[in-house]
Amino acid sequence: MWLLIINPGSTSTKIAVYEDAEERFSENIAHSAEAVAKYNKIVDQKGFRKDVILKFLADKNFDVRSLNAVVGRGGLLKSIPSGTYRVNDRMLNDLYQGVQGEHASNLGGLIADEIARPLGIPAFIVDPVVVDEFEDWARISGIPEIKRRSIFHALNHKHSARLAARELGKKYEEVNLIVCHLGGGISIAAHRAGKVVDVNNALNGEGPIAPERAGTMPAWDLVELALSGKYGKDDIKKMLTGKGGMVAHLKTNDMKTVVQRIKGGDRQAELIFTTMAYTVAKQVGSCAAVLKGKVDGVVLTGGLALCKEFIDMIKDCISFVGRVFVFPGENEMIALASAALRVLKGEEEAKTYN
Repeated sequence: MWLLIINPGSTSTKIAVYEDAEERFSENIAHSAEAVAKYNKIVDQKGFRKDVILKFLADKNFDVRSLNAVVGRGGLLKSIPSGTYRVNDRMLNDLYQGVQGEHASNLGGLIADEIARPLGIPAFIVDPVVVDEFEDWARISGIPEIKRRSIFHALNHKHSARLAARELGKKYEEVNLIVCHLGGGISIAAHRAGKVVDVNNALNGEGPIAPERAGTMPAWDLVELALSGKYGKDDIKKMLTGKGGMVAHLKTNDMKTVVQRIKGGDRQAELIFTTMAYTVAKQVGSCAAVLKGKVDGVVLTGGLALCKEFIDMIKDCISFVGRVFVFPGENEMIALASAALRVLKGEEEAKTYN
């Protein structure tokens, strides 16, 4: 099975060609600010990015007619259960509309369809960030007008959970896991028998302190700050997401830089580093309670899982919860390829987006 994997970012497009589960070649194609700025909306970049991808494949002397499927990164669609979804007209319409917001990942399904349709092969998306498998009680907040939302790093969560289940000699649907995606944003979820029944909103500022997220804030103080007249609405949002957390305290989102500062005797860097690990561990403990203590393992993944000092600090706090698995990196490309292969090989059925 030959697969083309497409993962659009704000100023780049990652692509890879897989033969079954083996990557044959890949590239992170950068797009200049000038090239992107020509388009009023992100979805307007579809044709431009598709042409760049096809040119790259042609330069590699790769014949797209040999493809069995094209797989795109899932976008901000309506909330849906996890799985591999075949791109259909309703999905394309919602990606164009941006039903839950405008984001570069919305281009994944659009470009996949544009390439796959003329070839007569399927286009898929897999586990977008809007995967929602919450229990009803997980949606309730203390204010009726505000509902908790399921927005997290679903693609890497599900992939890493399957890897852990395999090491346990079981299927993903047979285990209870706590999965921690540790990146610029941090999402920590309770996976119960194949479903994410609770997770912090990693996009909009709930949960642990992260390199670029403030995490859960004291509500009263946040209200006072927002109404102080010193900041606008966009300023407050940036404090929570993008310019909050480690970058607010230490003026960097680079963990390697922070570790070097700690080794050089920077006490403030050490304090923030320790606090981040502490808030991650605290969220793991919360998920253990959600699973009523029946935890088969804790999975640490994402870019920050490459930082041994950070992982060791978290492990020191959570090892009592269960066996700890570490799968560093975002693993998005192999996750997309693996999911499509399961469908093409008949191991699971593609889902329909309604």
